[in-house]
Amino acid sequence: MHDDDISVFDIENELESPLDRLEDPEPQAPDPEEMLPLLKSPDPQQRMVAARAFCELRDERAIPDLVELLQEPCPLVRVSVAYALGRNTNPAVVSPLIEQLGKDWNGYVRKGLVWALGNCGDRQALAPLVHALKTDIPAVRLWAASSLGQLAPVGFDLVVGAVPPLIQGLLNDPISAVRSNCAWALGQMCRELPNNIVYAGAIDGLIEALENDEDLSVQEDAKSSLLRVGDPRGLQVIEDLEFSGLL
Repeated sequence: MHDDDISVFDIENELESPLDRLEDPEPQAPDPEEMLPLLKSPDPQQRMVAARAFCELRDERAIPDLVELLQEPCPLVRVSVAYALGRNTNPAVVSPLIEQLGKDWNGYVRKGLVWALGNCGDRQALAPLVHALKTDIPAVRLWAASSLGQLAPVGFDLVVGAVPPLIQGLLNDPISAVRSNCAWALGQMCRELPNNIVYAGAIDGLIEALENDEDLSVQEDAKSSLLRVGDPRGLQVIEDLEFSGLL
């Protein structure tokens, strides 16, 4: 775990990133022809403006420069680059994203990196996302859970590898928002699984959260996942809890 981050981030505010508080974009989208040269500008402010523009724009020409800017000293530039690469996904960006996730000291940047890896839909992302879910700060764990859920359609082996840490996060993470995202992700995983032991374990975890988690939002997300999956056992538990007035 990145121990240095614990003292840097306020537990109540760290689930946000600077990009979360940006004003709504102007109706007219940025011009990529103007933004592309700014990615190489000597002015870090202009590089940040260009990177933020590619959070909105998709243009393959920007990818090499965005990857290079992952090494930018300014974390505000790096966080913008992370989100931009999550918008401009390409197999070539997966390894650089993973490498940066493993060494970046800034939690906001790592949050953007795990979001980008989820959007990439690449099997290489499984191990670093699981590691982030288990060890990182709350803001990163939150998005690592969601990103693992986005990997569900990639392959059966990824689902099998992601379900156990997601169950652990759902039942044990101290942050309710992380547990909620784990519940959502497990619902995505179950839809890709046959009725086997991994599937049964995920349903067990969702039912346990529904019955025992003290946070109403976690209960609601577990319930929603069970309803989406349509598992008979889960549906029966929901019906019983509703009948008894516990839901």
